[in-house]
Amino acid sequence: MKIVLAQLNYHIGNFEANADKMIKSIEAAKSEAADLVVFSELSVCGYPPYDLLERKEFIQSCIDTIDLIAKSCVGISAIVGGPEINPEPQGKNLFNTAYVLEDGKVKQIVRKTLLPNYDVFDEYRYFQPNILFELVKIKDKKIALTICEDIWDDQPVANAFARDKLYTLSPMDKLMQQKPDFAINIAASPFSYTQVDIRRDIVRNKARQYKIPFLYVNQVGANTELIFDGNSMVVNSRGDVTHQACAFNEDSLSVELDAIDSASSTPPKTAKPIQLINDALVAGVRDYFQKMGFSKATLGLSGGIDSAVTVAIAAEALGKENVRVLLLPSQYSSDHSIKDAVDLAENLDIQYNIVPIKEIFNSYNYLMSPIFEGKEADVTEENIQARIRGTLLMALSNKFGHILLNTSNKSEAAVGYGTLYGDMNGGLSVLGDVYKTDVFKLARYINRDKEIIPENTIVKPPSAELRPDQKDSDSLPDYDVLDAVLFRYIEKNQSPEEIIKDGFEEETVKKAVRLVNMNEYKRFQTPPTLRISGKAFGIGRRMPLVAKY
Repeated sequence: MKIVLAQLNYHIGNFEANADKMIKSIEAAKSEAADLVVFSELSVCGYPPYDLLERKEFIQSCIDTIDLIAKSCVGISAIVGGPEINPEPQGKNLFNTAYVLEDGKVKQIVRKTLLPNYDVFDEYRYFQPNILFELVKIKDKKIALTICEDIWDDQPVANAFARDKLYTLSPMDKLMQQKPDFAINIAASPFSYTQVDIRRDIVRNKARQYKIPFLYVNQVGANTELIFDGNSMVVNSRGDVTHQACAFNEDSLSVELDAIDSASSTPPKTAKPIQLINDALVAGVRDYFQKMGFSKATLGLSGGIDSAVTVAIAAEALGKENVRVLLLPSQYSSDHSIKDAVDLAENLDIQYNIVPIKEIFNSYNYLMSPIFEGKEADVTEENIQARIRGTLLMALSNKFGHILLNTSNKSEAAVGYGTLYGDMNGGLSVLGDVYKTDVFKLARYINRDKEIIPENTIVKPPSAELRPDQKDSDSLPDYDVLDAVLFRYIEKNQSPEEIIKDGFEEETVKKAVRLVNMNEYKRFQTPPTLRISGKAFGIGRRMPLVAKY
């Protein structure tokens, strides 16, 4: 039995484009004399469709698209993911379903059992869980077909306050009672820089546990915050990876079922975390623009490392001709910062303009002086500068149809070190899930072959340059310490007491935690953030704005 695993990039709600890709993959598989082609979870509509699943016409389009794809399945079988209307009068309206297509029609359906309801997932909001367990038969082979979370019943837990196991049953245990020949899992598993290894181990452990070959198909590409890395794979019954698809690119794997266990294992294709983060961010920016119908980006280039890394990623994702930046120096901007920004723009060969804001800032101060009389200069004047810059960047964005990219990093977003309606402006946050210490690593990675980001940008002390001789360390702990505390509090969900026991200074921990808690209202107003970690700000982390905690 010859099987093709089709790892594709789907566009949510773009039924025509999704169907076209899938039908082309089916036709290509036919030309290889394949018996079965397999697509990922909810492939007909794209993942995650969120509340579009509550629209009747959206579901009808899904069903119509499945019927259209089925017409191509003559002389070949296919497995596609899509929503299914629950025929029972009780329960949720929909199932998350794998459709088995054969002889031009739907031959069989398999429904998802385990519906994740944590972090970025909210599937129980829409879907009814499966309670029936049946194998799929194609030709003379019996298949244990599952959908994504159905093989994560015994997943490892990273959260400090969580159960060892989320679920009370294992769909694979149920299916194995019927003695399948092999297993297929269709997935929409988002990327995080720790997820690739964990996911591979999950699939390998299942194959080893049940002693059958395991075929895993994931989608690729990005849908706003969520980035999908693909990394579809074939694992033999000993738990060895024999085939693995590319990361962050469409790909296909063609395998002979009977040859999987005799095939030699291949070393896992896993890049270093910083390369994965870079590739994920590039994919996230590229797909956000393409799927939104935009092509050009702008941002404020300050000479600092955050804007430098952001513009380098944008240039790689969109092409240098599609990136235009403004340099917006004030009287507090150092000469070397302006030079660093110019050098970077010229290294990338992108268009830039220098627009000094000193006179605009002075006008603000003059107009407000009667009202502010007797008040010392403080953060107000710093925020005015940031908001002037934000206004000018939005003006360029509006005039030329560019999307403004936000350049704030996760460390700053966590502690509120940013100005609403100023440097927190933007249509997409590129680095909002990247800690400052990793921003420096990204800069080094971007410079791996030649100097793109000026060395001075990387080595100089970080500063917002909103007042004389300002440095980030005036207001914040050193980023090595701050990021370690933030990681424990945000990703690992540790309490301040637990973090202090890990050896961190009590005052530093309490200050960092207080800043995280009191700045939730700022993060609530930030642009969508590309997710590269296990716990990003945004849809995967929901905190009350008005809590005394």
